[in-house]
Amino acid sequence: MEPFVKHEGVVLPMNRVNVDTDQIIPKQFLKRIERTGFGQFLFNDWRYLEDGSPNPDFILNKPGYENASILVGGRNFGSGSSREHAPWALLDYGFKCVIAPSFADIFYNNCFQNGVLPVVLPEELVNQILEKAEANPGYELHIDLDGQRIWDNDEEIVSGFEIESFRRYLLLNGLDDIGLTMEHGDDISAFEATRSTHGGVLTGD
Repeated sequence: MEPFVKHEGVVLPMNRVNVDTDQIIPKQFLKRIERTGFGQFLFNDWRYLEDGSPNPDFILNKPGYENASILVGGRNFGSGSSREHAPWALLDYGFKCVIAPSFADIFYNNCFQNGVLPVVLPEELVNQILEKAEANPGYELHIDLDGQRIWDNDEEIVSGFEIESFRRYLLLNGLDDIGLTMEHGDDISAFEATRSTHGGVLTGD
């Protein structure tokens, strides 16, 4: 998993509440067993028309947003089923950060496990960002995870944000649960080396 330290990117304003995981990555695309390749199906039902052509009314298909890497959404982002494929699809498309007034708990946890930074900001501030990004395609934000700070190019938007120190440590160092365990590889190897290699055999009468 790649570390997240600082990021500068274009904002995709998704001014919708209760965006659920089936909308992020519809269930018919969950048959893949690897984590990659889901970006092409991100927001599929909104992104494409019935004939498979891009929906010109969907924000991701509008000029100026095609290279967005910071998604800003409404309340309760990532609700619905617990599918880990949702942050996989966001990351595979190119999103590094999702900002919202609130997140569904499981989606929020899955983001940290997959290198996506979820940031909770006050709804009033989120609305200001949405308005700026809607009015100015290509609008950018700067995110400093180490300093826990967000700002735009004009510094009209400047805010700190809260994040649990342990989760912050994981993202800064690019660690998921497996990576965190492997940080203790030497201790694990030493423990294994000291274990008795002789096992008892139980026999019946």
